[in-house]
Amino acid sequence: MPDDEFDRLVSEAIDRVPERLAGLLDNVVIMVEDWPPPDEPDLLGYYDGVPLTERDGGYAGVLPDRIVIFRQPTLRICSTTDEVVEEVGITVVHEIAHFFGIDDAQLHELGYS
Repeated sequence: MPDDEFDRLVSEAIDRVPERLAGLLDNVVIMVEDWPPPDEPDLLGYYDGVPLTERDGGYAGVLPDRIVIFRQPTLRICSTTDEVVEEVGITVVHEIAHFFGIDDAQLHELGYS
């Protein structure tokens, strides 16, 4: 799958996030990278930042949080475009949930792991 098509799928997954939640995304960027760190080659996405549940009055002047969707591991586990669409959607929601302070156990229960 060409890079620009994968990027488009990530953008479409972000667009499907309900506005009432998307409107709460503050000081966070969502990006696509080809590969995760070498020590986690199967990682599909990553949230790096301070979740909303941990931000306090001292949270100011910090660099944006990052949500990274990893292209190559996603493409490696998917056989069809439909599978990529589904996996990207799950990964985007999963990482946005971390921004809101939802942990992996809760996400697993909800089917987003």
